[in-house]
Amino acid sequence: MRDRQDQISKETLKIIKDAKEPLETKEIQKELGGIIKDVTQTKLFYRLNNLRGEGLIKGKLVGAGKGAWIWWVKDFFSKDKRGRK
Repeated sequence: MRDRQDQISKETLKIIKDAKEPLETKEIQKELGGIIKDVTQTKLFYRLNNLRGEGLIKGKLVGAGKGAWIWWVKDFFSKDKRGRK
């Protein structure tokens, strides 16, 4: 079971790193579903928060009430990443 957890975290991090913009949890889940079967939003959210706790990604709750979480790699908004000076 531990290998599957590591695979979910590894693939999630790859999806976020390859993204051209911050992604919502549902968007990550949709992309991940094509790679790994039966990944629930709860399992994914747990892994996302672990990655955030390790400092590999950043996340923020947006919207009122339940809202939605968006996720990005920690240096996503640096000037070099966006191609601006």
